Amino acid sequence: MAASTTSILTRKPQNVAVETNPSHELNVVQVDTPSPGPTECLVHVTATGICGSDVHFWKDGCIGTSVIDRPVGLGHESAGVVVQTGKECGRVKVGDRVALECGIPCSKPTCEACRTGRYHACPAIIFYSSPPVPGTLRRYHAHPEAWLHVLPDSISDEEGALLEPLSVALAGIERSGLRLGESLVICGAGPIGLVTLLAAHAAGAAPIVITDLEASRLEMAKRLVPRVRTLLVERGRDAKANAELIKQELGREAKLVIECTGAESSIHTGIYASQFGGAVYVIGVGKDFQQIPFMYASFREIDIRFQFRYHETYPKAIMLVSEGLIDLKPLVTHRFTLEQGREAFEAASNPAAKAVKVQLLDG
Repeated sequence: MAASTTSILTRKPQNVAVETNPSHELNVVQVDTPSPGPTECLVHVTATGICGSDVHFWKDGCIGTSVIDRPVGLGHESAGVVVQTGKECGRVKVGDRVALECGIPCSKPTCEACRTGRYHACPAIIFYSSPPVPGTLRRYHAHPEAWLHVLPDSISDEEGALLEPLSVALAGIERSGLRLGESLVICGAGPIGLVTLLAAHAAGAAPIVITDLEASRLEMAKRLVPRVRTLLVERGRDAKANAELIKQELGREAKLVIECTGAESSIHTGIYASQFGGAVYVIGVGKDFQQIPFMYASFREIDIRFQFRYHETYPKAIMLVSEGLIDLKPLVTHRFTLEQGREAFEAASNPAAKAVKVQLLDG
């Protein structure tokens, strides 16, 4: 195994990364290859997906208080192979294929969030690709061994990279308390919406309605879960009218809505589609400030809650995929090389490309 690892480094010695900057440029650049610290592993990143947040950072220059104020590498949905280990590493070895969990908390016993298992709330957490921390959309990346998850042979590198968006969906499903036979609406059939559909289907939600502006994404939803009910949202149609159509498809009001777009009109639609005492979980990334139908939600005791990343989801995600309960393979619709970073981001951000998940591969 060591010989093949050496040949990989010899064949591709340059470290290449995809980054953006305050001028909203997207550049494929050469960067230094890091030397792993004592508790780190050097990973040859072989698959990285483009997240909607990556596109937001490129196009808008910020997400909330995270602002692109210097050149910053993108990407946090990654898998690869370990090519070097630090002297204190022992759990992961050279040649292991791994998924990278990119939120790295302080893990100090004095940190309440870390001590109580809510490490995604750690105030000192760093998240690769969240400014100013560079992302993992690069050839070689040094990553803490503690946050590498070894992949079984049954999970490909592409699927390993998809464990990150699946983790987002699993966190939302778990926090929402979704139970067998409960009605569900998923707003948005992008990558997060589709992995949420897969997870909710595995959890036994029924019936399920999923919405989107693009017919091609709803067709993908049908291929993934044939029994799902779909609603094509027409641009400019009133949120209340959309909600009525959702309720017709569902055959009832929704007990739970998982909102995966962050768009204000979609959040309104989810609220209007909810039953008395229902809940709307917002996973999508949207504008800093938004209006909501406050008194409608108040009079109907509709809970509006939000999801921020995830914690302790990767082992569960690996188990669900390896056991065949969730099939992530169909989600990757577009593949590019690392050097084709610009083309990959154009495909991910252009509705005409009809992309679901775009990945950059470096085998």
